[in-house]
Amino acid sequence: MANLKTNILGRTGLAVTQLGYGSMGLRGPRTWGVRVVEEAEAERVLHAVLDAGINFIDTAPDYGISEERIGRSLGSRRGEFFLATKCGCAYIQHDDHLEVRHEWKPEVVRRNIDASLRRMRTDYVDLLQFHGGDAETLRTSGLIDLLLDLRERGLTRFIGVSTKLPDLPALIDLNVFDTFQIPFSCLAPEHDEWLSRAAASGAGIIVRGGVAQGGPDAEIQRTQLNEVWERAGLEELLPGGMTRAALILRHTLSHPACHTTIVGTCNLLHLAENLASCEAGALPAELCDEIRRRVAAVSG
Repeated sequence: MANLKTNILGRTGLAVTQLGYGSMGLRGPRTWGVRVVEEAEAERVLHAVLDAGINFIDTAPDYGISEERIGRSLGSRRGEFFLATKCGCAYIQHDDHLEVRHEWKPEVVRRNIDASLRRMRTDYVDLLQFHGGDAETLRTSGLIDLLLDLRERGLTRFIGVSTKLPDLPALIDLNVFDTFQIPFSCLAPEHDEWLSRAAASGAGIIVRGGVAQGGPDAEIQRTQLNEVWERAGLEELLPGGMTRAALILRHTLSHPACHTTIVGTCNLLHLAENLASCEAGALPAELCDEIRRRVAAVSG
């Protein structure tokens, strides 16, 4: 088991490992160019996550069969981890395909939580998050009151939202969410100050995209992120023996408002590398400052 740092996830009081696990990669046949992960492999990865000491797993109804796999593989280990899922996912059946889109209606959210609990073989989740949405829509549609009711009934312990700019400021101002899930990395730092602002409200901060999908060494190349790496000259800052992904992840872990960052992988070698990066801890402050300076200089 890795020696992982834990942080208190804001007002939830949950002691979460700073490295969490994002389960989108377990979605199955809907791969968007990513190789299909078979059932036995998914089970190995999920058990490896818990065996390593990671205690925070994030999923969503629109991550294919991710929730079912979590239920099948980890149902007997439910007490070993904090489980977060999302809501606002509607399914529309067309003649030749199933469309998945976000809809902000009470019946959709009720259907989501009922199905998620059934699929994950549990009677509650630790965190139920809106999968997007703007403050005005969520408020006027009664969905915030609905999530508060679900919390009161014990179907979820806490409520949150997975969001980004421009919706984030107004969602913080509602002062109702226990957590915010926000994208951030040194290659995509647009939300840097907003992590701190959200944390100042007392909420727990979950960073997504904290390893920038692996950066220049990613399985699926992302041109925009690669260009930031190259234009900022970050290769010159790599300490001897440190990989690009490790530099990116450790930079994210260095952010004082990062309570946990959910990194998804179905590659056990990558999981081990992420764990090693987390054990190594935050980058030196002067290195973080130089990375920020260089990225800011090439950002429009």
